[in-house]
Amino acid sequence: MKIVLEHLTKQFISRHNSSEIVTAVDDFNFEIPDGKLVGLLGPSGCGKSTTLNLICGLEVPTEGKIYFGDLDVTDLPPENRGVGMVFQNYALYPHLTVRQNIMFPLENLKGEQKLSKEVMNEKVLEAARLVQIDTLMERKPSELSGGQQQRVAIARALVKTPGVLLLDEPLSNLDARLRLQTREQIRRIQKETGITTIFVTHDQEEAMSISDLIIVMKEGMMQQMGKPQEVYNHPANLFVAKFLGTPAINVFEGKILNHKVYIGEDMILDTDAEDQEIYIGIRPEGFIPDKNGSFRCRFDRIETTGRDTSIVCHNDSCISDSDIRVIVDSDDEINNDNGIIRFNLKANKTHLFSKKDEKVI
Repeated sequence: MKIVLEHLTKQFISRHNSSEIVTAVDDFNFEIPDGKLVGLLGPSGCGKSTTLNLICGLEVPTEGKIYFGDLDVTDLPPENRGVGMVFQNYALYPHLTVRQNIMFPLENLKGEQKLSKEVMNEKVLEAARLVQIDTLMERKPSELSGGQQQRVAIARALVKTPGVLLLDEPLSNLDARLRLQTREQIRRIQKETGITTIFVTHDQEEAMSISDLIIVMKEGMMQQMGKPQEVYNHPANLFVAKFLGTPAINVFEGKILNHKVYIGEDMILDTDAEDQEIYIGIRPEGFIPDKNGSFRCRFDRIETTGRDTSIVCHNDSCISDSDIRVIVDSDDEINNDNGIIRFNLKANKTHLFSKKDEKVI
């Protein structure tokens, strides 16, 4: 089912000052194609969960419209929207078995939607098999691991065959290995069911690894929407560039002078842009060690972490939160001449941003 948000806005009265209005979602406009998994990504407090609550009907928009397909659901109550919701804390009933937890939404159906016991059991088993917990049906939540509890919550959301599945930071309570396994399960389930899914997370690696599209948010506003690799390779502004990528992008103050890009006194690239003060973002994989390279840094150390070799170095023009980190091939020759290391830069991994508005040049 296609989801369309038109000028969606949600404002709250501040908890600290009753005369202050806080805009949690600010004039959101986007369309999520039918059957896609979309990652809604951004730092804490950027409006991700509020957007999800607006889509499922738990919050009422201040302005704007929400469409499922061609149906305007803006004023439709949550139970009539055909939405499955999975929360961060699982929200399982501790006194009920896995079977009973999954069946609970079906038992609340009324009128023409009411199902026989046999049909309910079939649907529960089908949902349990989909998330691979059909051997745990008689256990209570306390007898399950965190990953198994999360899969019960997903099965419960899927059992009514929703048109839309909403996942609100569903992996944040799991350890690193379980997060990896469970996000792969979520991707598999979404592919098998074809349900339009919105996955809210602050973890950019999670969003980029399983999403068809990602939406990056900041302070209630959409910064960029696109395929994960496209957004990573072509960030619309400095915030997006800094938010995506591990290790984070290296950011420098620089300038354009006579169609040449400078960091300090080092001319690093040619450009068609006009003369101006700029920020320069260079991905860690965008450096090429070269003893004759145009960009100079002070060498600090080399770190090897499994498959990656990182060069840690410094430059006075760097304004990143940490040292400059350069990821290189383990076979690359690294020349450290009297504490100075030189690089050439990959143009497609080097991004120029206006110092005035931080938008990409």
